[in-house]
This record gives sequence, structure tokens and C-alpha cells, in this order.
Amino acid sequence: MSDIYVTGHRNPDTDSIVASMAYAQLRNSLGDRDYKAVRIGAINDETQRLLDHFGMEPPPLIKNMRTQIRDLEYDPTPALNNSVTIHLAWLTMGSGSINVVPIVDESGRLFGMLSAGDIATFDLQTLNQNRVDDVPVFNLLSVLEGSLVNDFRLERDSVSGEVYIALPLHYQDQALTNPDSILIVGDQPEIIEQAIASGVNCLILCRAEVKPEWTRCDSTVIISTPLSARRVSRLIYQALPVARIGKRSDILAFHLSDYLDDAKEIMLKSRFRSYPVLDENEQVVGTISRFHLLKPRRKQVVLVDHNEAAQSVPGLEQVEILEIIDHHRLADIQTGQPIRVRNEPVGSTNTIITAMYQENGVVPPPKIAGLMAGAILSDTVMFKSPTCTQRDIAMAERLARFAKISLEELGKELFSSGVSDGKSAEELFKTDYKQFHISGQNIGVSQITSADAEHVLQRREEFLTVMEREQSRKGYDLVILMITDVLREGSFLLYRGSDDTIQQAFGVEPHDRQVFLPGVMSRKKQIIPMLTALWG
Repeated sequence: MSDIYVTGHRNPDTDSIVASMAYAQLRNSLGDRDYKAVRIGAINDETQRLLDHFGMEPPPLIKNMRTQIRDLEYDPTPALNNSVTIHLAWLTMGSGSINVVPIVDESGRLFGMLSAGDIATFDLQTLNQNRVDDVPVFNLLSVLEGSLVNDFRLERDSVSGEVYIALPLHYQDQALTNPDSILIVGDQPEIIEQAIASGVNCLILCRAEVKPEWTRCDSTVIISTPLSARRVSRLIYQALPVARIGKRSDILAFHLSDYLDDAKEIMLKSRFRSYPVLDENEQVVGTISRFHLLKPRRKQVVLVDHNEAAQSVPGLEQVEILEIIDHHRLADIQTGQPIRVRNEPVGSTNTIITAMYQENGVVPPPKIAGLMAGAILSDTVMFKSPTCTQRDIAMAERLARFAKISLEELGKELFSSGVSDGKSAEELFKTDYKQFHISGQNIGVSQITSADAEHVLQRREEFLTVMEREQSRKGYDLVILMITDVLREGSFLLYRGSDDTIQQAFGVEPHDRQVFLPGVMSRKKQIIPMLTALWG
């Protein structure tokens, strides 16, 4: 069964990262073992501090959710080693109605491709020839269901020669006088002894009684088989390794990580019926054809802490959304069928997920409980944000008891470290950055939360340069950076856009692209609603 991915928004904050981890943990605790927390952006400093505090690793990064080859129900076709016989390849194809099989080398990597047509063409060609070269003895024994009469005397691993059948009343003397021959005989002791005396390359005894003295021969390969001479004469050619006839050049192969859109373009330009599929170690895992592209199996996703397409994973249009858990306004994500949506007016997505643990009678593990408590502290700015509710406080306190931690001490650890001076202005700006579409206006809003906003403002000009570049590149009407000061309980706003918009939305006189908004700490509840009211 394929994984169901649980992911927060782009440029994820602490609430987003922890919500994906906590919800995946809940579903797995209930027996749904295929839920997997992932992220679609870098971990910020605050989140990393929280993860480090509880000794937890962040979810793996996924760059997009575009449909890949691994999402298709490709054929798990058996891959044959290049040394196996053509006969075995034919039986393999016939047993599963397979038209093409990959050929691999000793390391399991792609060596070539073999089709039923390749085998049929080779078989027809053998009708006009009676010679084989370098047939491995082991291959002959396998194909002919035979045994080596002079096993302990022989030091040869392969045979070559012209193929002859010695009939009871008429056979070709040339076979006995030409050592470079492979002679097929029945129960004909005289002919067999003459062939051994002549030193023929290989002697195949079909349903013949074996005399003890023949086992002492050390110059001729003598094989005993229960098959008829007619059947042996055809199977000899099928004892050759598949490497002799398989296609090795101009092979097109796909990897599990390749995207479906790219594979379609390549297939439309090629003429092959089937293509090998390789994993990350270049090992063959199956084959794929145009048929598999008709109904691709899309990735299944649960979205947490967002429900806006611009904030979600790239390739969202190609996934199947199963569920949304969020505490923001309802936005523009559409689905092809009804899904579960849980959207509540609380300060943190983790408050909602804590309630879901409670409803299902599951106590979160101590480390997960600690992360969830920290995420609630983060998203409510230690309960000072106007988005904070009594439910947030109650759930955080309950989680703190499960984790045996102090909320006050954890909150100080999260916010007292400030903002990393080692990061560029663009990295800091993109850490918690969201895009919004409001009444035809496109805006971007970033938020940096710190216990020392004045220190962050020392890089004001760097931030404004980044914001100007972002506005120009994406054609935004307005770009805002909120620098939220936990101690002052307010936010500085840097912006690129209309002064009139800022003045009308927030009722303050801007100065040099900057204002201070006392009591404003929430992008969701105090910035976006004001702009929506202005443009609505």
C-alpha cells in the first residue's frame, strides 16, 4: 500500500511541521500504518530548537507532489540474468503472458531487453543453420533435462560445433570424422563408441543406456537426456544465454522518481512497447508501457495548517486530497470528491489535533506531546496572540502534563534565542512566508517573531531589497514583513506597495515604508482581515 502523505504549508512554521508529525502519529497509532509526515520547505530556527529539545528528527523534505513512475501500477516483471537460457526466458514469458523482460547483469543492473519477438526471430534463423558456438554445458544440461555422463573427467565449461542427428539406418559420416561437431544419437552403442573414438566435441545420448566405460572419457562432453532426438535438435539453440540475442543499444528506461508528464513525452516519441523501470540503485523493479499511463494512481495527501493552493505543495493539482485540518480561513482548494475537513477557530492546528487524540482515546507519546505543546506556544506567541483561545491554553497545559514539561520554560527557550544572524535576509524572509489572493489582489506576507525586534530591524534595508525583488518577480500588489516583538506585544511592518493601502487598512501614518502596530501579533487574525475588509 502506498504512503499517505501528511504535509503542512510551504515555508513551514513550527505549528505546520509538528501538526504533520502529530497527525501521522495518531493515524498510525490507530492502525493506519501508511501515514507519513513530510514537509515541503526548510525547517526554521525555532522549529529546529523545539525538535532538538525533544530529540526528534524533522519530517523528510518533498519538493513536489507530481505523479511519478513509482505511483503507477507498473508490471513487476521478472528480470532475468544475462546468463540464463533463451529457453528459460521463453518459459517465463509464456507463464505470465509477458511480451518483454529486462535482462540484468550480475549486480542486478540493466543489461538489455528481450522480447518474445526477439526469441521468435532467432528461432526462425536457426532453421537455416546447424551450428552453435560456446554453449555453456550447464545451460545444455538444464534445457535438455540431462546429466553429464563423464562429470568427474571433464574440464570444459562450454561446447561448440556443427549439429548432427545420427539416424538408426542412415547418418552422416562427416559427424564422426569432424571433431568440431555435436552429435545427437539414440540407443546406438556402435555409433556412440565411434564418436567417442573420433573425439567429437559433444555427444548427446537420447533415451540411451549408458555403458560404464563411457564415463571415463575425458575428451568429449557426453550428455544423457530423456528427450527425443528431434526435440534436442531444436532445444540446443535455446540453451544459448539470453545475452546473445537481447537488445542492448538504444534502450529507454525510467526511474521510480521520474515524473509521469516527462515519461509521457518520451513514450510518444519512441516506438517501444515496454520500458524497464529502475530504482534509486539502478536495480530493475519492473516494466511500464503506455497502458499504465491511462489511469495513474495519484499520491494521497492530508493537508494540515493550510487550505490555500498558493501555500500548498507544488503539483497539488495531481494529488488526491483525503483530508484537511486547519485553523485558517477557507480558501481556494478544490477537490473532485467529498473529503473530511476540520476547520476550527483556534490559535493552533495542534490544538485541533490534540482534540482528535482525545476523541480517539489515544494519549500522545511524551515527545510528541511536548512538540505539540511547543507548537501551540509558538503559534499563539505564548498565549499573547489574539488568535489564542481558552482551548489552546487548556490543550497546551494537558500536553505539558503528558510530556512532564514547563510551558513557561519551553516558551522562553523558543523565543529567547532570537533570529539567527548567520542567515541571509532572503532566508529569514522566506522562513514563514505566505501568499494570498484577496479580491483580485496578490500579496505576500512574511512574519519573523523575536524577543528583540530592534535587533532584527538593523537589517531593514536588506529586507526591503528582498521584498522589492519578490514584488517585481511575482507581480505582487503588496509585500509585507511582520517583525513581531514578543515582549512589546506588537509588530513592526515593513512593506513594498501603496502607502495609502497601509494607512487605510491599519489606520496609521506610514513613514519610510515602516509602521509599528501595537497589539498586532497575528497575520491570520489582524493583518489579512484588515486587507480583506479594505479590498472587499
